[in-house]
Amino acid sequence: MRRKMNVSFGPGAASLILIIVILSMGVLGMLALMNARNDAKLSDRSIEVVAAGFALNDKAERGVAELDAALARCAASTFSDEAYLAAVRGNLPDGMLMGQEDRIVSWELSDGLRTLSCAVEVLPLGDKDRLRWREHRLTAVTEDIWN
Repeated sequence: MRRKMNVSFGPGAASLILIIVILSMGVLGMLALMNARNDAKLSDRSIEVVAAGFALNDKAERGVAELDAALARCAASTFSDEAYLAAVRGNLPDGMLMGQEDRIVSWELSDGLRTLSCAVEVLPLGDKDRLRWREHRLTAVTEDIWN
């Protein structure tokens, strides 16, 4: 004859399962909170990086506006393209350089971690537009996390 075994769980087993479930939920809650904090820090850092890039871009656009005003003044006071280029070379805004052989005006803007290299071409006297963008390159310094 076979004996039937009765397996019964007392109130201690239910309490043990309840404690395990509560601890598991607590650990999952803490992990979710840590993940949310890290996501918030990453978002804040992303906002800072994007804002710094846009600040450099704003400075570059203001520089182009200042250069355009100088080009307009030079165009109003000269009648030949050679005299126009000579006047432009003498009236460039601070920090801008123009080569003797070409029509490219270049400058760099930096905030310590990022550098924006800008270059525009001065168009011939009498053109509808006075200048055209040639370079607008943002480079960033990053730390070497592997060493």
